[in-house]
Amino acid sequence: MFLRRFLPDRFTCALVVTVVLASVLPCRGTAASVFNVITDLAIALLFFLHGAKLSREAVVAGMTHWRLHLTVLASTFVLFPLLGIVLRPLLSPLVTPALYLGVLFLCTLPSTVQSSIAFTSMARGNIPAAICAASASSLLGIFITPLLVGVMLQSHGQGGMSWDAIGAIVLQLLAPFVAGQVAQRWIGAWVQRNRAMLSYVDQGSILLVVYTAFSAAVLQGLWKQTPLPVLGGLLIVNAVLLAVALLVTRYGARALGFNREDEITIVFCGSKKSLASGVPMAKVLFAGHPMGTIVLPIMLFHQIQLMTCAVLARRYAARPVEVRAQREVVEAS
Repeated sequence: MFLRRFLPDRFTCALVVTVVLASVLPCRGTAASVFNVITDLAIALLFFLHGAKLSREAVVAGMTHWRLHLTVLASTFVLFPLLGIVLRPLLSPLVTPALYLGVLFLCTLPSTVQSSIAFTSMARGNIPAAICAASASSLLGIFITPLLVGVMLQSHGQGGMSWDAIGAIVLQLLAPFVAGQVAQRWIGAWVQRNRAMLSYVDQGSILLVVYTAFSAAVLQGLWKQTPLPVLGGLLIVNAVLLAVALLVTRYGARALGFNREDEITIVFCGSKKSLASGVPMAKVLFAGHPMGTIVLPIMLFHQIQLMTCAVLARRYAARPVEVRAQREVVEAS
């Protein structure tokens, strides 16, 4: 049971298999063009379904807890980008410049929705606030992430974000999302009933992007440019970013006077980065860049955050029981 919590889930295994497949059998030529079209359609469908799933009632109901939501958004869109820039002299020597560009992109991404809520629930946190905070982060990320990417690119010496890229975000991500919100009154109930089935759309679109991205990167010599020591360095970089974010959100929430349930929500919503949003956004924002090095940090961070937060959520959930047990021992003595 102890070892099982550290084992990768099926989706992570599928990601690994996809990377291996792209490394052995990369798509090229006409096949690559076909896969790119299919991937674009899958991404549009993904954001359409995200719009149809996002409950406006849940968002409105949770918006009254504005201090918590501002704290989560500050962690997601201010703390992480600052860490990426401030820690660059310390962390960038561990990886290649192309990989650290992927790390900077990781720092601009919104929080996850499903896992943030799931871990908050497991740890007995403020679930309605988690639903609102994670949903708001995902929605605002469509606007904020491209702007932050422009700033990050300038800090990395690669120029700002073009209007073409911003237009592509609006057309490929925001427009389907808004269409999903409009269609929610007709298909929202069906989407909620079939969330388990529709999760395959989320995962399938990510796998498609990963396959096409790594196929192109392998053809450009990704693995020759990324030896095992560099992959180890990337693991350290991601672990440092997550550890700092967890510590700042935990003790920052306490310093700001939040109760235990709100602290749990801030920790799990403010320390996450969304693979589901990040991979499609990378395809749009980094057209012309070596995509494999952009999405590799996100994929690795995804697994690290799941493993770490699973253990942390169990510790949060067990703490009240431990406190009661200690009180009983003191009273008995």
